[in-house]
Amino acid sequence: MASKPSVLRSIFSGRMLVQLTTGFSSGLPLLLTGSTLQAWLKDERVDLGAIGLFTLVGIPYTLKFLWSPLLDRYVPPFLGRRRGWMLVIQAALAVAIAVLGFSNPGASPAVVALLAVGVTFTSASQDIVLDAYRRESLEEAELGLGTSVFVSGYRLAMLVSGALALALADLIPWRAVYFLMAAFMAVGVATTLLCREPVIDAPPPRDLREAVVEPFVDFFRRRGAWLILAFIVLYKIGDQMASAMTTPFVLELGFTKTELAAVVKLFGLASMIVGGLVGGIVMLKLGIRRSLWAFGILQALSVLPFAALAQAGKVHGMLAGAVTLENFSFGMGASAYSAYMASQTNKRFTATQFALFSSLTGIPRVLASAPTGFLAKGLGWTGFFVFCVVSAIPGLLLLFWVAPWRDPAPAPRNGPPSLP
Repeated sequence: MASKPSVLRSIFSGRMLVQLTTGFSSGLPLLLTGSTLQAWLKDERVDLGAIGLFTLVGIPYTLKFLWSPLLDRYVPPFLGRRRGWMLVIQAALAVAIAVLGFSNPGASPAVVALLAVGVTFTSASQDIVLDAYRRESLEEAELGLGTSVFVSGYRLAMLVSGALALALADLIPWRAVYFLMAAFMAVGVATTLLCREPVIDAPPPRDLREAVVEPFVDFFRRRGAWLILAFIVLYKIGDQMASAMTTPFVLELGFTKTELAAVVKLFGLASMIVGGLVGGIVMLKLGIRRSLWAFGILQALSVLPFAALAQAGKVHGMLAGAVTLENFSFGMGASAYSAYMASQTNKRFTATQFALFSSLTGIPRVLASAPTGFLAKGLGWTGFFVFCVVSAIPGLLLLFWVAPWRDPAPAPRNGPPSLP
């Protein structure tokens, strides 16, 4: 097992600065094809039904594992396998965002949708290569902290492309807003030019067949492969189900939309960022395995204050406390969860295996969250939130097999390491 680095040295290292800025580059495009684009469409008086269909432009994020082998197999003739692709994709993404700004939603919503798909496809491709870069450039003991810093940069970028973009749209034309957002991609380009290419002992796949087939053969020949996949699907299911109904729950209690925005959105985002950073620091001391246990139990129990709030009614202090605790623990759990997925990749196929894992995380977010409204209606709010806590138990039980508390056995060279 690699020795644990100094906490302060890790936090203020150049590697963490790279994770912060690449996280910013990764998070910037998301809302530009999501809620920010929807606001532009609304301003242009696009039909409400058509606006709803625009959520489909995000499909590339869930299918990115399909073309991820190409980023493992082929190496650009400059900057190396990871940095070369980072530069190409980030430049293409800046152009795609700017071109989207040239469009006319009122006159040609179909063209806007096509351009938005181009942005999400390029953004998903950037996520593939940035996830691989993070896995290969950080020491095993720093994966947790690095993931936390990356996610913090990601969420800061969402403030820029969400809140800042919407505020600017009241002052300048939407086209100028999108041009400015495209210019923010310079953060990622500058980082790519200044950072170092990861050095690994494993050569890239020799041909496309090996790039497509071997990542899956490599993974499924491992002992407990199906348990790992089940864990990835189930670990955060209870928390995600609760989060899916937070907004209607808060409004039904009688809180105003302004209170919802101030407490749930502002407190929630701040708590999530702080929780992620604290979780990363804790992982430097506990390691990923033990952090998965501690954070998983905390994120499950953090839903219970909402059950208490359902009994108490409209109490502002209880709402602030429940939101703060739930989002803080969500940030901690997400850091360990992402670090775990990174640790399970083979460095020969990092992009493909990580893309597969991250695609699986969308299953509970979509399928398990779909019936939450019926569950809340049938069980009542208190029963619903207790049910969410119980739903977290299967994922926690899988920790006995996928991340046991005891010290791991040594891992094979270049394969997925034993968890620190």
